[in-house]
Amino acid sequence: MRVYHERLWVPVPWWLLGLVVTVLFGAELAAGFSWPVAGAIFAALAGGCAAMFTSWGRVRVEVAGDELRAGGARLPLAAAGQVSALDQAQTRAIHGPRADPAAFQLMRPYLRRAVYVEGTDPGLGTPYWLGATRHPGELAAAIGRTRPAPRADDATVG
Repeated sequence: MRVYHERLWVPVPWWLLGLVVTVLFGAELAAGFSWPVAGAIFAALAGGCAAMFTSWGRVRVEVAGDELRAGGARLPLAAAGQVSALDQAQTRAIHGPRADPAAFQLMRPYLRRAVYVEGTDPGLGTPYWLGATRHPGELAAAIGRTRPAPRADDATVG
C-alpha cells in the first residue's frame, strides 16, 4: 500500500534556462565551424542537458508498506526516529555546513525544502536521512502515520 508518492521532476524554468545556456554555449563553441559541425555541437549540448535533467527528475520518493524509498535507497520505518519537515533555512543549514558525511542525502538543486528522518538503527550506518521534496509536511505526516508504534519493552528507563 502506497501512502505517499512524489516524483522529483525538474521544473519548466530549469528546462528553459538549460535551453538558453545550450544556445549561448553552443554559439560560442560552434563559431567558425561548418553547419554540420555546428549542428552536431548544438545536438550534443542539448542532448547532454536533457539527459541530465531527465536523470534528476526520474527519482521517486515514496512511503509504501513499511519503508521509505528515496531513489534506490530504502529505510525501514521501524528504524525511523524523529521526523521533521524542514523549511529553506533549516534545509540549507543541515545540508551544508552542519551535514554529517555518513548521512543519506537525496537533494536536488531546484528543491529547497526537505524532510529529516533520524536513523535509530546503528546497523544501517547512517545517522539520518535528508530528502528533498516539494511537500515536506505531507511526506513527514505520511512517515509518521505509517511507521510502527514503539513497543513498551523498547522504552529505556533512565
